[in-house]
Amino acid sequence: MPHDVLVAGETLIDFVPERAGSLEEVPGFERRPGGAPANVAVALARLAEPPLFWTRVGADPFGRYLERTLVDHGLPDQFVERDSGAKTTLAFVTHDETGEREFTFYRDGTADTRLEPGRVDDATLSDCEWVHAGGVTLSSGSAREATLDLLERAAAADCTVSFDPNLRSELWPDEGAFASVVGDALAYVDVCLATGTELAALGFDGDSPTAIARAAVERGPVHTAVVTRGAAGAVAVASADAPWPAATVEGPGFAVDVVDTTGAGDAFVAGAVAALRDGDDLEAAVAFANAVGARATTAAGGMTALPTRAEVAALLEAE
Repeated sequence: MPHDVLVAGETLIDFVPERAGSLEEVPGFERRPGGAPANVAVALARLAEPPLFWTRVGADPFGRYLERTLVDHGLPDQFVERDSGAKTTLAFVTHDETGEREFTFYRDGTADTRLEPGRVDDATLSDCEWVHAGGVTLSSGSAREATLDLLERAAAADCTVSFDPNLRSELWPDEGAFASVVGDALAYVDVCLATGTELAALGFDGDSPTAIARAAVERGPVHTAVVTRGAAGAVAVASADAPWPAATVEGPGFAVDVVDTTGAGDAFVAGAVAALRDGDDLEAAVAFANAVGARATTAAGGMTALPTRAEVAALLEAE
């Protein structure tokens, strides 16, 4: 069965704390499937047809658990690779009383750092309309070259390429290295979805989220920049080079009873990709993405809380 969206990147285990506090203080953790691209792929499967997902996990109990989880969510296993020579990445998440999160990664030579160039063939890319990737796999190992290779070939195949920088400072030697490598990736990107902090780290200046998004678009070749603002919603700017009408959009968030914000940003990304791929204009796509992200916060868990299209439609209609 052909698929017209491909998502690429890490799948890992998030250990989420029982309560707020530092790693030294938290008494226990709950295991959850994670990784931003994995969350995006599963969210797309919940909203529309399942995308292809290129990822790599260890041939260990955690890797087998993640493989089973992806399949259970409807993702095809064609590009889910098992690495017999590496472990699955682990990330310990901590948060303070305000919900601000920090990540501690166990990712030295793990499976997702060992993605290899060329594993997604040109024939597959020629069938795809859209390719999405994130910044974590750019941080180390052969996965950096593999991700850049995929983005370059996707752009050459006339796929719409979207990208989430997903800055995790622990994974980079410094902000300069992040800006340099991600800058190389942006040469192939059409749609960039990021926080204002991430875009600032990439050298885009502005006195407001809209100004920062406009700076990203003006530099090019990105033609659409979306700046996420959590509960406040998002802003987006599309240039005349975009396949949808040029626009500047400020989309407010939704008032919901928040239970857990884990994966909400990834849900937003999936909502934006799904809406723009379906032909929505930028304003409608931002509203839809905000609704997907908001709805994902109303239940516990990352993947388990991702909404269906009907649930998102109900939230939009209630506004």
